[in-house]
Amino acid sequence: MQVVCSAAIVSANIFSTTSRDDPSPADTEVPELPEPTLKDVAALAGVSPRTVSNVVNGYVHVAAATRAKVEAAIQELDYRPNILARNLASGRSGQIAVVIPYLDTPYFSELLQAIIPRARHRGFNVLIDQTDGDPAHEAELIRRRPRGFAYDGMIFSPLGLAQADLSQRDPDLPLVVLGERSSDGEFDHVGIDDVAAARDAVDHLISLGHRRIAAIGDQPYRTGEAAQRRTAGYRQAHEHAGLPVDDSLVIVTPRFNRVDGAEAMGHLLDREDPPTAVFAYSDLVALGAIRTILQRGLRVPEDVAVIGYDDIEDGRYNTPTVSTIAPDKAGIAAAAVDRLLERIDSGNDLPGKEIVCPYRLVPRESTVGPVTPD
Repeated sequence: MQVVCSAAIVSANIFSTTSRDDPSPADTEVPELPEPTLKDVAALAGVSPRTVSNVVNGYVHVAAATRAKVEAAIQELDYRPNILARNLASGRSGQIAVVIPYLDTPYFSELLQAIIPRARHRGFNVLIDQTDGDPAHEAELIRRRPRGFAYDGMIFSPLGLAQADLSQRDPDLPLVVLGERSSDGEFDHVGIDDVAAARDAVDHLISLGHRRIAAIGDQPYRTGEAAQRRTAGYRQAHEHAGLPVDDSLVIVTPRFNRVDGAEAMGHLLDREDPPTAVFAYSDLVALGAIRTILQRGLRVPEDVAVIGYDDIEDGRYNTPTVSTIAPDKAGIAAAAVDRLLERIDSGNDLPGKEIVCPYRLVPRESTVGPVTPD
C-alpha cells in the first residue's frame, strides 16, 4: 500500500484553529468534482472521442497539430485514462521492464529518470531490474519471463551478453536493446555512434596539441563491445592525425568506475614517459583519474588533460569540471520507449530497427581550463 502525503491537507491541519464556533470538517467539505472523461477532452480539443483514444493509445497516424491539441486538452483537464480498463480489454499488463547493469552508475540512473516519465506519459508503469552485468542473469531474463512478473515488453541494456546471446532471446518478447553494439538488423537497438563519439573526444585532445594520449577503459574480451568501439574511435583519431598508437597507453579495466580510473592513472603516472592527456571511457573513470593526478601534485589540464564520456551530473560539478561526450539521454529514452510500444502494438511483428541518437562534445575545465558554463 502506498501512502501519499498531500501538502495542501497537511497545511490545512497545521493552521486550523480550535474555536468551538468553527464549523466541523463535515460542514466545510468541498464536493468532489467528477473526473474528466474522454468525451470532455474531445469537446475541449474539438475532435472526436476516437481521435482522443488514438492519441492516448499512442497511435502514430495522428496529425501533429491534432495531437498537440489533444495533449493540451488532456493537460488542462488533468485527464487520466482508465489504464486498467484498457489493459483488461487488450490483454496487456500496462507495464514494461527496464533492465540495466547497475543502479548505482549515474549514467544508468539518469537514463532511468528519462525513461520512466516517458513511459508514464504513454500510459505504462515501469518495472526495474539490475543484473550486475551477470551474463547468466541477463540471458535468463531475455529467454523467459520471470514467474510472477507481468510486463508487455523490455528495454534491455546488457553488459555481459554478446551478439550470439541476444539471438537466443524469447521470440515472443518485445525487446529494445540499448548500448553501443551492432544489431545487424536482427533486433531493435537504440544508441549513439560510439566509434565516432570516441574519435571526436580524442580529436579534441589532439587539437589542443597533445600527442601522448592514454585511453582508460578498454575491455578486449567477448562482451566488452562498448569499450572496444571506444578503443576503435581512439585508434581512428590517431590514424586520421597521422599519429602512431602506443598500445602500452591503452589500459584495460574491469569496469568503468572511479576505482579503475584512479588505479590506471597511477600506473600511467609511474611511467618514465607519462601521457599528457587521457581519454577516459566514462566520466566515473575520468573522475578517478583526475583525483590521482591531483593527489600527485599535478594540475588538470596544465599537466594532464582528461576527457570523459556520459556527461553525468558529478562531472559538471567537479573541480575541475569534466570535459565529456554527452549522449542525448532524453532522446535515447524517448526513442526506446516509443519503439518498444510500437513493437507491442504490432504484436511484436516488426523488423529490427537501428536508431542512432545524437551526442555532443562538451569541452570543460579538465581539457581547456576555465570556460563559460554550458
